[in-house]
Amino acid sequence: MLTRAITGTFFVLTLLAAMYFGQLSTFVLFFVIVLLGTNEFYTLVKKSKEVKPITFVGILISILFFSIYALVAKNQIELKYFTIPLVLSFLVFLIELYRKNNLPFVNIAYTLLASIYVALPFSLLYHLGYYQDNQFQPEFSHHILWGFFFILWANDTGAYLSGRFFGKHKLFERISPKKTWEGSIGGGILGIVVAYVSSIYFAELNVIEWIVIAIITVIFGGLGDLVESMLKRSLNIKDSGNILPGHGGILDRFDGLFLSVPFIYCYLVMIS
Repeated sequence: MLTRAITGTFFVLTLLAAMYFGQLSTFVLFFVIVLLGTNEFYTLVKKSKEVKPITFVGILISILFFSIYALVAKNQIELKYFTIPLVLSFLVFLIELYRKNNLPFVNIAYTLLASIYVALPFSLLYHLGYYQDNQFQPEFSHHILWGFFFILWANDTGAYLSGRFFGKHKLFERISPKKTWEGSIGGGILGIVVAYVSSIYFAELNVIEWIVIAIITVIFGGLGDLVESMLKRSLNIKDSGNILPGHGGILDRFDGLFLSVPFIYCYLVMIS
């Protein structure tokens, strides 16, 4: 328990500090997360001996996709540079052609899936650092990023406490036997409360917009947790990794983020 508490505190402080100090530190931290998360993804899927993703190329695609997206968001390079990871993605098909494996469809799919599952959400999240006054601006701000993480963590905390003390009705027993409807409702209520508080301190979005973000985070963050549990169950493992003592791996810690961020991003783009 002590190890978990120490790791959790260090993890939270590192995330918040990186985002607070600006776009460069946020970029570096997210870059490392994408790198480690993509590698962890491939380590997991290779537990099935028949699956052989093209790891090096897949990691290269992920970090290039994130890096170029970040530079485009900051208006430092043009959109045309996205052709680099795009070309690499199609080279995966040609590389697999010469590998002579039994499951080329599977290998290609797993190689490209890591970029969609890990790199894309963090690319979109980084871009949200430039979202202010219902449009993307040249200047970076940590406010929306902090607000999102506060809501995400509040949802997780509320779900855990409500589930522990009031949980009776199973939410999705086939995938996650411990999760309950009471926990989900408790997490949702706390997430909305934190969204309201965020609207007071982070005026880039109004209270309605923050509450909508909370609802999206609660729904799709919870589903993201279930999706990751489903993936781990299919491999018969408890944690995606052990890089964070007491907390598991990168995929464990950001499971709710992976599914919720794309929907939040789409929502904010649609109202801009």
